[in-house]
Amino acid sequence: MSSPKIALVAITKHGANQVAQLAEKLPNADILVAEKFTELFANTQNSSVFYSGPFRAQIAHLFKNYDQIVFFVSLGAVVRLVAPFLVSKDEDPGIIVVDDAAQFVIPVLSGHVGGANACAEMLADLLDATAVLTTASDVGKTIPVDILGRELGWKIEAPKINITRVSAHVVNEEPIAFVQEVGSKNWWTRSTPLPKNIHLFDCLSGVDLSDYKAVLWVTNKDVPDSLWLQLEESLVVYRVPE
Repeated sequence: MSSPKIALVAITKHGANQVAQLAEKLPNADILVAEKFTELFANTQNSSVFYSGPFRAQIAHLFKNYDQIVFFVSLGAVVRLVAPFLVSKDEDPGIIVVDDAAQFVIPVLSGHVGGANACAEMLADLLDATAVLTTASDVGKTIPVDILGRELGWKIEAPKINITRVSAHVVNEEPIAFVQEVGSKNWWTRSTPLPKNIHLFDCLSGVDLSDYKAVLWVTNKDVPDSLWLQLEESLVVYRVPE
């Protein structure tokens, strides 16, 4: 996967100073600050835009061109600014807010699917700050059902209601059968151990389905309609590139 396009944004002098300091550690990030703070970036190598006029007029450009937008702006102001441009969690860029003292990095929108949680953790490391995560699977250090294996090219196959129901079973620590018949075993990327409610199998035939609240099945086999019906909303399938 290619690196996300990141924009560092500020509207005050203090925020612009914070952006300048962070930009030194993120040379590939772009900068957007008010024109009156241009001198703060005289020695910055990052691509920079210095806007004039109302800041609100810059939001559409940011949404169109960046994967992660990092605001050194108050949380309330950011919510009001971005609200008119939101479409869905599958399409919106990650929205991240850093407080004025650079103590906290807060993924506001698209934290999970859009990658803002991961970006916030990266920024927190650079700033020696705390990432404030609220997504249940990330807080609980468990399987992110809807994006599992994404970095390996896995494609999820299931109705949205299945993904929602199974995600709830996972974060509620109910017994889950994880059946992997194909693909890399390096899908667990967290530093913490695999949660105890996740039980591993290498073949679906070895699973007593009545023992588990949900099944995550990594396979390239055809899934019979009868199995979808049998498991109702508790089956999620992942396809692996061949």
